[in-house]
Amino acid sequence: MSGTSDVATGPVADVVLGVDLGTTSTKVVAFDVAGRTLASASHGYPLEEPHPGHAVQDPELIVDAVMAGLRDVVAELGAGRVAALSFSSAMHSLLGLTPTLRPVTSVVTWGDTRAAAQAERLRAGVGGLALHRRTGTPLHPMSPLPKLVWFHEQEAKLCEGVGFWVGIKEYVLLRLCGALVVDHSIASATGLMDMATLSWDGEALAIAGITAEQLPEIVPTTHVLPGLSDEGVRETGLPAATRVVVGAADGPLANLGVGAVRPGVAACSLGTSGALRVVVDRPAVDPLGGVFCYALTPSRWVVGGAINNGGVVMGWARDTLAPEVEDEAELLALAARAPVGSGGLLMLPYLLSERAPHWSSLPKGVYLGLTRAHRREHLVRAAVEGVCLQLASVLHAMRGAGLVVDEVRATGGVMRSELWQQTLADAFGMPVGLAEGQEGSGFGAALLAMEALGLVDSIDVAADMVEVTRTVRPRPAESEVLRQLLGVFTEVYDALVPAFTTLRRLAPSLPVDLVDDARPLA
Repeated sequence: MSGTSDVATGPVADVVLGVDLGTTSTKVVAFDVAGRTLASASHGYPLEEPHPGHAVQDPELIVDAVMAGLRDVVAELGAGRVAALSFSSAMHSLLGLTPTLRPVTSVVTWGDTRAAAQAERLRAGVGGLALHRRTGTPLHPMSPLPKLVWFHEQEAKLCEGVGFWVGIKEYVLLRLCGALVVDHSIASATGLMDMATLSWDGEALAIAGITAEQLPEIVPTTHVLPGLSDEGVRETGLPAATRVVVGAADGPLANLGVGAVRPGVAACSLGTSGALRVVVDRPAVDPLGGVFCYALTPSRWVVGGAINNGGVVMGWARDTLAPEVEDEAELLALAARAPVGSGGLLMLPYLLSERAPHWSSLPKGVYLGLTRAHRREHLVRAAVEGVCLQLASVLHAMRGAGLVVDEVRATGGVMRSELWQQTLADAFGMPVGLAEGQEGSGFGAALLAMEALGLVDSIDVAADMVEVTRTVRPRPAESEVLRQLLGVFTEVYDALVPAFTTLRRLAPSLPVDLVDDARPLA
């Protein structure tokens, strides 16, 4: 398919490009207003770990990937067909810029855990829960707020030369459009924005050691920038007048990707890691601070929680418990031989620490109830059930925030397995619809642009664009077993917190490859 860059004589501009800035690659996808994919391109970049707990990236490599992806798709479709660009981005990144807007740090990603001690201290301190409930962002090392505290405590001299603190999407937009702005969604994931006022929170700024003047201007996710910079025109092949919709964070946009935009419909993504989220019309956090709350549009918020330990637990189980098993399907067939409840065996699957609903880097993996009667199939099934129970504990926290969830749409690599599908439905005690999702967060970004430009009535059209191909219903007896196990699951975590604390103190004596680096895999 081809076109021309001459908008006046070329084809109608009927395509929106969704640009998804992921953890290890950027994907650019062209969508028409019916949600069909017309072209795509993806370019990767490394995630570097130069020191234990560090997970950083070169911002210039990410900018290069964005420009290359746009250039590839524009070359395939023709610049004249592009009505707008819109952006999705991984949350919680942090990048220091000089007063002249050049990078002075690497991109500190959401998986960077160097600020674990700062996060624990802030969460345990007076006002920690109130700060979480006011900003919607848990006090966890993923969050920019504890990262900023770490920088000021460990890199004070460097901080003196920082004129601005931004995330990676803000830096990409700066280079592409010459504008220094941050959308409500990304801002709501920094721990620095007051959800009620949609402005930078004074107390959070004071804790972080920065001023509002060091942060970008906050704008709605549907905010339209007037056009491209000279660099953007040169690198992408698009006209200078191309409209750019700022877009949002990848988590909230993922709900659009599976059509989970209506009240009561939650989106569950379960791959290497996992998440459960529901769209609501006003911000909300449960009294215990078990969930996050991030903005999507002026009238839509996304409440839920992410977990580090999803399918990655299966990789560990295969390597450790059944190294001779050739593939995951064979491993899951082994697990299916064990009964629901794994013969009274429970696993807390915290191999990579954990996020929701406890938001702590303390926990470690645990098997509880192990006897001589248990075999490998019980241990593997307990791992599957442990992951699903962790997501069920997130659902419990969401309900604690006053949310109604009566339907779940699920996607992700492990959800191809019937065992995972049924275990999740049984753990939730509700039907799980398997959705033929679009291009995930990139599709969500494109929908935001379509709404902003009046190409669709609202983002609600996502519910009709995504088909649920099959629904898995919970089995009453099996669901009751997992319901009872969930109570034990929660009690055991609470009881083991002192032990987890002691184990952390002992961790420096372990070999480096055994020390918990808590970085969830993307």
